[in-house]
Amino acid sequence: MADVQPLRALRYDPRVVGGLDVVAAPPYDVIDAPMRAALAARSPFNVVEVDLPSADGGDPYLHAETTFEAWRQQGVVVADRQPALWAMTQEYVVPGSDAAAGGAPADPDSTAGSHRTLTRRGFFCRVRVEDYGEGRIRPHERTQPGPKEDRLRLTRATRANLSPIFSLFPDPGGNAWSALASATDAEPFATVAGPEKTINRLWRVDDGEAIAAVREALAGAELLIADGHHRYETARAYAEEIGGEGEHRYVLMFLCSLSDPGLTILPTHRLLTGLDEPKQLALREVILRDFDAEEVSIDEIEPPAGPGAATFGYIDCFFKKAFRLTLKDQAIAEAALAGEPPAYQRLDTAVLEAVVLRGALGMSADDVERRRGIDYAKDARDAREAIESARVDAAFFMRPTAIEQVREVAAAGESMPPKSTFFHPKIPTGLIFNPLE
Repeated sequence: MADVQPLRALRYDPRVVGGLDVVAAPPYDVIDAPMRAALAARSPFNVVEVDLPSADGGDPYLHAETTFEAWRQQGVVVADRQPALWAMTQEYVVPGSDAAAGGAPADPDSTAGSHRTLTRRGFFCRVRVEDYGEGRIRPHERTQPGPKEDRLRLTRATRANLSPIFSLFPDPGGNAWSALASATDAEPFATVAGPEKTINRLWRVDDGEAIAAVREALAGAELLIADGHHRYETARAYAEEIGGEGEHRYVLMFLCSLSDPGLTILPTHRLLTGLDEPKQLALREVILRDFDAEEVSIDEIEPPAGPGAATFGYIDCFFKKAFRLTLKDQAIAEAALAGEPPAYQRLDTAVLEAVVLRGALGMSADDVERRRGIDYAKDARDAREAIESARVDAAFFMRPTAIEQVREVAAAGESMPPKSTFFHPKIPTGLIFNPLE
């Protein structure tokens, strides 16, 4: 079973930095250059200075090392004396219509109109690093090679986990959160406004009985990584590199129940490039052979969430007509994904990868993982703009993956194709850190 423990956190001193609002940031992998500049302008202590370091031509990892060490010496970052769990709620508006929610139930306090307000609940802790395996920790998506080397070099430099891994655990009775709920009746340690109207509220929980109840609720639980696979694999590599026992054998995680009513999964759309005439013809042939194609308006190109045969929205820059594509027969997916478990064969992202990317376009798994001929857009407007500007040749608009599918595929011991899920909202970086020495 996964070993879940409270942690003696490193954290910003709000009295020194002026509040966590100005020093927190989204995870490094969703920050582009303009966003990084805006975050860095908020405060010289913003976490991007160490989690996404820029050294103006110098060594960014040395910059992270010297900056983080200086912050600790200056009291910008302080160490807790006693171990604690850190409870957090995230109140947010689900982007788009109800169809974007990935099957999450409506909140009774939802706002009017097509947007809904939900609250996700969970807690920060440290978890012993182990190999993936049944009853311990499982991935749910395949990873890509580049980010792992970057995160390993950063971990060596800072000797801390700066950004948490987001993981899920089974708790249908809600026992873990029940153990923490009374602590959240008090004023939060910090309230941090995040992107897209997200409000993050954080409480420190050092009560021994509450911690024991949380650990009991997770006794025997298997953790499923929702976001942060590269960071977890980095933690495994770092633990083995250092060797022996110690703080480096643990990693910072934010844990949330699989039954939490605030869980939302958004789709990530596929953008294709390099479609020469032979590939265009091959793509068209497979679409006509294997899919029922219905022309729709561009405003209906995002397929709604729901069960049923694999379904995509499709448009290319050659004809610029929007279509809804529905797999004609599940036997097509079973043949293309022979040997895979049924749960995997029903995944839209797996069907698209096998039937279209590999079958029609001849892409390899390495092409997909290294983004040769394929890119991604989490926002349908961005995908549509990429087509309208002819920046890409074609786009497939995906349905959100249901949380039940995430559970089923993980239980079958499989990992989904990259970018099969986008758990919303992201977990902020900079609220607490986990020291590794």
